Amino acid sequence: MVDVSGHFGMALLFAAPAWIVWGRRGALGFTAFTLTTAMLPDVDLVLEAFLPVVHHGVTHTVLFVALVSLVFGAVAAHWLTDRFNDHPWIRSTAISRETVFVFATGGLLTGGISHLFADVLSAPDIAAPLSPFWPIYPEPVIVDAIYYGSPIWNFGLLAVASSIHFVLARYESYPLDTRYRIGGRTESGKPPS
Repeated sequence: MVDVSGHFGMALLFAAPAWIVWGRRGALGFTAFTLTTAMLPDVDLVLEAFLPVVHHGVTHTVLFVALVSLVFGAVAAHWLTDRFNDHPWIRSTAISRETVFVFATGGLLTGGISHLFADVLSAPDIAAPLSPFWPIYPEPVIVDAIYYGSPIWNFGLLAVASSIHFVLARYESYPLDTRYRIGGRTESGKPPS
């Protein structure tokens, strides 16, 4: 596992394609949401006080991240769609429940999977190795390319990823025209009035 700055750097790298899918405002929101969910697998550090879980156990699996992402995406789509449509900062006239579901699920998946990836690159140094594909492949996956306490890896990764986002924000002209785009167009595909 890398330290928190390394996890944030990896989450930023994984979130970079948001500039193509969501557009400027959507990409900023998606990236912020991905950063807040980048530490999701480490919920086991809190849960181990109440439940029989261990660090780098079940919460550090693709299955856990996917299930939490799907559940949270469904809850967000149900409870937040109307609030987003009423919010003055969102410039669309209508955001569908499907769009909110894809946004929330995608943000959680991106943050959670980036965490797993970073841990696979560095886990054996100070923590148990991960079995991210459990239960399909229960064996640990070890790459061990990054040392946990390395400031070059952790802060360097964060600096490079932040620079990539700055460049994408500065020079991004138009995202792909997808039905999930937030802001700039309505659900009918027409610019907002």
